[in-house]
Amino acid sequence: MIEIFRSPSYNFIGQRRWAYLFSLVTMIIGLVSLGIYGLKYDIDFTGGSIVQVRFERTPSIAEVRKALSKIGLGDAIIQEFGHSREYIIRLSLGMTGSGSSEELGPKIDKALAAEPSLGKAEIRRVEFVGPQVGRDLQWQAVQAVLYGLVGILVYIAWSFKSVRGGVAAVVAVFHDVIVCLGALSLTGREFSLPVLAALLTIIGYSVNDTIVAYDRVRENRGKGARKGQTFEIQALGNLCCHCAAVVCGL
Repeated sequence: MIEIFRSPSYNFIGQRRWAYLFSLVTMIIGLVSLGIYGLKYDIDFTGGSIVQVRFERTPSIAEVRKALSKIGLGDAIIQEFGHSREYIIRLSLGMTGSGSSEELGPKIDKALAAEPSLGKAEIRRVEFVGPQVGRDLQWQAVQAVLYGLVGILVYIAWSFKSVRGGVAAVVAVFHDVIVCLGALSLTGREFSLPVLAALLTIIGYSVNDTIVAYDRVRENRGKGARKGQTFEIQALGNLCCHCAAVVCGL
């Protein structure tokens, strides 16, 4: 087995204050960005228009996007639709503005015709679609997350006999979520259904890591403090042994 770390002895706990500071700064930047810029929701949350286009010859998505960027629609979602010469162009409400579907079709047709590399393009349909995730569903999702956090707090407080531990676990989940949302806000990335699924996965891993870490702490406390050693030193030693075992495949 390949040995990546030969001496896995890192003072993670000793440097925890720097980690706290880094996490705090990251959260503050994320919250400020969310407060100023907010999130850029895609068509799944805002609704918008769908344009189906069939080309004379097979184009690349880059070529289609290049043509659309000339009319301010370069950020549209472009997907192949059943055939290599047929595409769906998904536009959010923010892209189409106040223009109607009747105006949007000729506008896109003209932009695609102006790009020689695309050849002849035929607009097959233009239709408005409502948001897949309505306001009611969004609020229900928020409620589900809040109820889940309360459940996590109660479970950890009961299982590990530590209310502070439950609060810390909830704070850790909030930290992970805010960091991710702040990164999306700072980079201007769209918040879509796949991103929501990824965010829920991160929450799951965050809770799992917290439970595993608390179980390890409870195990260490059960052994009792060694003479002349603080809990920090014990935890660091156990962490290093655990990392060594994982790396060596024990």
